[in-house]
Amino acid sequence: MTSPSPRSRVSQRIGSIAESATLAVDAKAKALKAAGRPVIGFGAGEPDFPTPGYIVEAAIEAARDPKNHRYSPAAGLPELRQAIADKTARDSGVSLEPGQVLVTNGGKQAVYNTFATLLDPGDEVIVPTPYWTTYPESIRLAGGVPVAVFAGPETGYKVSVDQLEAALTERTKVLLFVSPSNPTGAVYSPEATAEIGRWAAEKGLWVVTDEIYEHLTYDGVPFTSIAAAVPELAGQLVILNGVAKTYAMTGWRVGWMAGPADVIKAATNLQSHATSNVANVSQRAALAAVAGPLDAVQEMKAAFDRRRKAMVEALNAVPGFSCPTPEGAFYAYVDVREALGRTYRGVSPQTSAELAGLILDEAEVAVVPGEAFGPSGYLRLSYALGDEDLAEGVGRIQRLLAG
Repeated sequence: MTSPSPRSRVSQRIGSIAESATLAVDAKAKALKAAGRPVIGFGAGEPDFPTPGYIVEAAIEAARDPKNHRYSPAAGLPELRQAIADKTARDSGVSLEPGQVLVTNGGKQAVYNTFATLLDPGDEVIVPTPYWTTYPESIRLAGGVPVAVFAGPETGYKVSVDQLEAALTERTKVLLFVSPSNPTGAVYSPEATAEIGRWAAEKGLWVVTDEIYEHLTYDGVPFTSIAAAVPELAGQLVILNGVAKTYAMTGWRVGWMAGPADVIKAATNLQSHATSNVANVSQRAALAAVAGPLDAVQEMKAAFDRRRKAMVEALNAVPGFSCPTPEGAFYAYVDVREALGRTYRGVSPQTSAELAGLILDEAEVAVVPGEAFGPSGYLRLSYALGDEDLAEGVGRIQRLLAG
């Protein structure tokens, strides 16, 4: 009698997921620091500021109230869903009912919920590239197929309608649209946003738009919501957002998705089985954030702007580096293709992943290679860290690669 073939301990679906590259780089940097090495990390997209005090106080009061010690609706506290609808009208120019909002455990759950709700196996999603590392994995987990459309520094990391048209097939169901962009900091103009939105509407595509960096644009560049630019998309569009970046609340884990009521209801059913409601104390903190003033946000933005200018200038002084000035978010996306193949301290990196490894080993600076976001040949550095660390970290890279 033959023995049955052994089964894999981990499912193929989960085993095929790539680890979050940005979190992996951040974890390695923190581990090295804990071991006593003076590593400076440019990996994680996390503001170095504390959450504003009025938000923390709202959480403290919420923790004292027994009503927050119990389950609450899976879709989110009604007052928070209303506040998000009001905030979306204020910031994005889009009118929503509270029933069109689902509060999620961070922005990543909003991304996953959305693709799990919209996609059937084999459905294609056009993903402008460079992309945030989580998008393709969430699409694949939902059974979908990410279709990368790359735009390089020559076009400001922005795709054109012609490129999107070339990627369109009979299986295309969704266009992902992200502006301001992680990882590049690119911001689409109002005209380009409207052109892309009209194209998607004409093709009958769903649009999933991530607006989490909406308040972080610079040099007078406006944020334009594709939902407001092309109102006819309303029935086939989902907005993703959260409090993490705007209010320095990455650890509070509150995001949301907003869209047609039937899609939100279906996603709520999914979440009711996956996680149920977001922690009520975090929801109360988020309520204080989205319903409150933006004064603290403007102070953080001024610091990001100062660091942005300093980082771009310093990176462009590194031999073989070319860094366009980002118009939004808090990342610099550096073209390092001319730096590859050169020899540094006896090592000749051929890919941006190898170059990032060299920089970590020799300069004790953690950066994320372009392979995490699409093609090799690029590095992403977050400037959401202190001014002194920023100057020291980029200075180490300059000294390593100039030798």
